[in-house]
Amino acid sequence: MAVTAAHRRMYWSVDPARLLASASEQVGLGALLLRETDGTARDRITRALAESALLVGRIEFFDLRRTDAAAETYVRALQFAGEADDQLLGAAILAHAAFVPGWAGDREGATERLAAARAYGRRGSAPALMRAWIDAVEAECVSRCGDPNAALGLISRAEAELAVDVDAGLHPVPDWMNWFTPVRLAAFKGNTELAAGHIKRARTTLTAVLDALPAADVKQRSVVLGDLAAVAVAAGDVEEACRAADAALDELSRTWYETGMDRIRDVRRSLRQWQDQPCVRALDDRLYGWATTLNAISGR
Repeated sequence: MAVTAAHRRMYWSVDPARLLASASEQVGLGALLLRETDGTARDRITRALAESALLVGRIEFFDLRRTDAAAETYVRALQFAGEADDQLLGAAILAHAAFVPGWAGDREGATERLAAARAYGRRGSAPALMRAWIDAVEAECVSRCGDPNAALGLISRAEAELAVDVDAGLHPVPDWMNWFTPVRLAAFKGNTELAAGHIKRARTTLTAVLDALPAADVKQRSVVLGDLAAVAVAAGDVEEACRAADAALDELSRTWYETGMDRIRDVRRSLRQWQDQPCVRALDDRLYGWATTLNAISGR
């Protein structure tokens, strides 16, 4: 359990490929220990295993873009959560699993997993923060499936969950749910506003998010900077887009995050008509430099 908690903290700063190896070994060792334990000890190990497997799936999906591996890992994580009968871990795993079809444009598949996540959350008396996060996950999936206006409605519902938290204190947030805060909800909102074409609103939202994020939150900062670069492209400000993308690359040089790199690649594709401008050429020099290229092709 202590190692699982340590991995949870390391996720934000340790090289993802290295952390993946350590967390995967943890899952393997725990699975062996289950054969020799029972009672309370077994319950505690299975909970730790469910969390560790969830972390492995998150690294595979978000950090290294190994989508098929992540889908299989989420199934294994759900099996461990089921053995521990931990409803909230089950809800968290199912909501993460929804990203797989959601990002592939399969809205029905994502919606089905999220409906299951909400059912588990209800049985486990999920806190408002978790309910809001599930709404935010659905918002991103719906937006990627081409319906950003519906996504904005889900974001508003998530904001309302946090604004009127009548259960505050009664249902504490689990220690392992360290990936979502009101600021991160605002990051979801800014990305959704961008997808819906609300450029000025997106710039305001994302700028406030960037100001509020701690410097140590390297992965999320790379994503927000990538979204701000996309906002600048939409506004026709090529130099600002390149500045934001360059700042995102600075963050990725500290800790690799494939999701952040995806944002920058999308921005660079949108800059093709300006590719002869000096700022775009300078961005290319960084984007296709040795370190960035090696990180990209090695998943690090």
